Amino acid sequence: MKKTPQLFLSDPRRSKLLWPRIWKDRYLLLLGLPGLLFFLLFKYVPMLGLYMAFVDFSPFMGIWESPWAGLQHFERIFEDKEIVRVLWNTLSISFLQIFFAFPVPILLALMLNELRNQVYKRIIQSVIYLPHFLSWVVVIGICILFLRGDGLINDLLHQWFGWEAVPFLTNASYFKPLVVLQVIWKEAGWGTIIFLAALAGVNPQLYEAAVMDGAGRFRQMWHITLPAIRSTIVILLILRLGHVLDSGFEQIFLMINPFNMEAGNVLDTYVFYKGIQQSDYSFATAVGLFKGSIGLILVMSANYAAKRFGEDGIY
Repeated sequence: MKKTPQLFLSDPRRSKLLWPRIWKDRYLLLLGLPGLLFFLLFKYVPMLGLYMAFVDFSPFMGIWESPWAGLQHFERIFEDKEIVRVLWNTLSISFLQIFFAFPVPILLALMLNELRNQVYKRIIQSVIYLPHFLSWVVVIGICILFLRGDGLINDLLHQWFGWEAVPFLTNASYFKPLVVLQVIWKEAGWGTIIFLAALAGVNPQLYEAAVMDGAGRFRQMWHITLPAIRSTIVILLILRLGHVLDSGFEQIFLMINPFNMEAGNVLDTYVFYKGIQQSDYSFATAVGLFKGSIGLILVMSANYAAKRFGEDGIY
């Protein structure tokens, strides 16, 4: 049997079919154009600056005229003794957030899904959504106001238990728990939106059939509700692993001080100190590229593992 040759975009016959389809969907394409331009201008064009990681950048010579350095700055990453502590802080904070903060929106969504009073459910949703709209500056300001030496928490501990002021903000051992608690308080409510949307698509007849079989609320949740959002949980976990080296610059930078620097200096703040304060732009770019590469590898590995276990990946 004679095989039909494949038609490419350059083929005139292909073009005759393509342009009418583009014209037909012109309004949908125009609708997606702002999003495409956003990613093009703010995500892809800045990637040209990654060339700085391979040169000894001089502001007076410019990126393209600076002398070539090859992989010299990447070698410095593994030679710098401070990078080990910075990597440990970054990974420990990220995995603490995955272990403690990631499940909270799931639990909140499951509890909200069990509420039958719609008015009460909407009020609870609105209350837990609100912290998401506060900037990290406001959140950290509230945290400092409550946890400083003469703050509300220390006043209560002194009045109730007679304790001396606890150095929450200057003791390095309190830094990571505080960061995780702040993320839970600020983002847990907002994270329930995706899971509640997934739960809205569950067929109510499944619950009715489970009730007829004698299943209680816990059994319904375990055998119907959780399997319904399992693929959503896997996809969000894969995406979260891609940011495992991204601890959140703004939050960490506002919380860090000379007393908790040992526990709070992460890759994002390390790049800021090296690149902005010490003007070591090439090395800071190399660290940023290294961080992005590790994130890409983790996403691809997690996606492959998810597909091996029969789940839908992100691609």
